[in-house]
Amino acid sequence: MLRYFKLNVLPNLLYYLVKIIYATNKKVYHHPKNDGKPIIICMWHGDLMSQPYNYFNFRQNGVVKAMISHNKDGEIIAKLVSNFKIGAVRGSSSKGAAKVLISALKELKSGNDLAITPDGPRGPRYSVADGIVALAQKSDAKVVCFNAVPTKFWQFNSWDKFILPKPFGRIDFYISEPFDIKGIEIEEAKKIIKDKMLIHSMP
Repeated sequence: MLRYFKLNVLPNLLYYLVKIIYATNKKVYHHPKNDGKPIIICMWHGDLMSQPYNYFNFRQNGVVKAMISHNKDGEIIAKLVSNFKIGAVRGSSSKGAAKVLISALKELKSGNDLAITPDGPRGPRYSVADGIVALAQKSDAKVVCFNAVPTKFWQFNSWDKFILPKPFGRIDFYISEPFDIKGIEIEEAKKIIKDKMLIHSMP
């Protein structure tokens, strides 16, 4: 019964809760020009709840797939984001890494955008795993950083310090200019991504 609730009821409850919260907030978007080319969206695990609003303001008719792990939290997240019309590419660095990389590359090649949390699914917070670098260097897509900064919020005591905005505040949504990390050593590429992501990150 508990598993059924988590997988079939909880995602829908969270979806409507999020819809209500974001409807009551003033939303301010800081976006670059949209050139329509496929992008790799980089967002922190603790900030992922805000990003459907960020994305669909940027690309109203866009198609985006999120890389989501196979763990229990991943099941809930996959069902939740499907309510926002976001698809999923399932897998992680520890389970089926090569298969999920191939699936992600196919999505980009077909013209879809791909979203990834480089510090997920286990952290540490604000770390950058190798996967996003491999994806960017094996595809023609550039990386774009997504952040959201609410004026009023709850911050959970989880490893990712998960952020949920409170009602009746203001949320600033940020999207960086697309950038390329091809031909850059992996550790340097990870540092570039992290530095750009931290510009508008929550403390």
